[in-house]
Amino acid sequence: MSGDDDRLIADCLKGQTAAFGELVRRYQDRLFNTVFRLVDSAEDAQDVVQEAFLHAYQSLDRFKRESQFFTWLYRIAVNSAISLKRKQRIVVSLHGDREGQGGVPEPHDVSELSQPDLVLERADEERRIQAALNRLSPEHRAVLILKDLEDQKYETMAEILQVPIGTIRSRLHRARLELREVLEKTTQKIEGRR
Repeated sequence: MSGDDDRLIADCLKGQTAAFGELVRRYQDRLFNTVFRLVDSAEDAQDVVQEAFLHAYQSLDRFKRESQFFTWLYRIAVNSAISLKRKQRIVVSLHGDREGQGGVPEPHDVSELSQPDLVLERADEERRIQAALNRLSPEHRAVLILKDLEDQKYETMAEILQVPIGTIRSRLHRARLELREVLEKTTQKIEGRR
C-alpha cells in the first residue's frame, strides 16, 4: 500500500475527515472512468462512485491493508456497478428493449476536426462497441473492461472481483468470444441493410 495512502487512512481513523477527502480527490476520476464503462451512464456512474466512497469511509476501520487502498475501493465500486447492471437487466427484460436510450458521447479530439469522416467513423465504432458491451453479462463486461481497457493484472482482477484467477481467465475468454459474436452480428445487420 502506498505510504501516503496509509498515512491518510491513519489520519482519517483519528477523526481527520479531510484526509479522506484527499483520498476521494486522488481516486474519484480514475474510479469514475472505469465505472462509467461498466454502467454506460454518467449519472449511474456518479451514484456508484459516491456509494463506493461512502461505503469505504464507513468501513475504513475494517480495511485490512493487505492490498492497496485503491484496489479495495475499486473492488467495492466494480461490485456495486455489477449489481446495478444486474438489477437493470432484470428491469429491461421485464419492460422490453431500451433502444434509443443512452448512447456514447462522441469523442472530442481537436486534431481530427479536419477529418470529419474519421471522427464519424470512430464515433460510430465506439457506439457499436459500447452497445455490444452492454449486451454482455455484467461479469463478462467487467472482466473485459478491467483487462482490455484498464489493463489490470489478473491478480488484481481476481482480488477486485473476488474470484480465482482461473475464473478470470475463463470469463475473459468467453467474454471476448461473446463480444466478437455480437459485433459480427451487428456488422452483418448493417451490411444487410445496404
